Amino acid sequence: MSERAEEIRYLNRLTPAEVTARAGDRLVVYEDLDALHRGFAEEMVAELKTRPAIRWIVPVGPVGQYAHFADTVNRERISLAQARLFFMDEYIGPDGRAVPPDHPLSFRRVAETQFLRLVDPVLLPPPEQIVFPDQTNIGQLAGQIDALGGIDTCFGGIGIHGHVAFNEPEPGVAGSGPRRVRLNDFTVTINAIRAQVGGNLECFPREAFTLGMAQILGARKIRLYCRNGQSYDWANTILRLALFGQPGDDYPVTHIRERDYVIATDRQTLASPVNQL
Repeated sequence: MSERAEEIRYLNRLTPAEVTARAGDRLVVYEDLDALHRGFAEEMVAELKTRPAIRWIVPVGPVGQYAHFADTVNRERISLAQARLFFMDEYIGPDGRAVPPDHPLSFRRVAETQFLRLVDPVLLPPPEQIVFPDQTNIGQLAGQIDALGGIDTCFGGIGIHGHVAFNEPEPGVAGSGPRRVRLNDFTVTINAIRAQVGGNLECFPREAFTLGMAQILGARKIRLYCRNGQSYDWANTILRLALFGQPGDDYPVTHIRERDYVIATDRQTLASPVNQL
């Protein structure tokens, strides 16, 4: 812990100019959040045009890109009929099942309302090519992805403790597959703050279904979007760790280092923390 603390102190003291110079083409900086979402959508469109039978891992967080993506797909009549979409994760309810779409925290509901329902139905993939992890399929997802030849691109965000999907820090996380996971207190707290639940930690889901880091790291390309998304500067440190931190299971995102990865951010998240500890 002391070694990681010293590393973080050093990284947080880097100026934005030093971060961008050191990261090179591994980092894309957008002026603001809207520009980041538009850039995200443009990359998705460009890949889909190049490879209609694209195989993606896609997130619910960030989601601002999907309206721009759907607008372009509809306007240019770009078909997703051959695409395979694997959504990253979903919360588990008290019954041990994925929370239903009418649950206020349901990732599936967000994906449907802010992405899938915005696309002309004739352009969407058939339902069996749109996968949300749950109790019925979690044991088969690794095999499904392998049978397709793997993932072309994993798109996603980065959690405050370095999780990608809900791959929380744990020994051997880099080799983990799709599974049921326990969410740590850092994740629950920051997600509750952003979920408009009034600080209700007691009722917030503590487990989730997630794709594994093995599937994420096995993607041909990894494109992560790291942003605060609000006034809280919660993502500034993890951005720097994701780019430069020593790879380790305590911050799973650091395992992307040997892969084809790019991280996009905005200027607010690139800024050095105001208070240096």
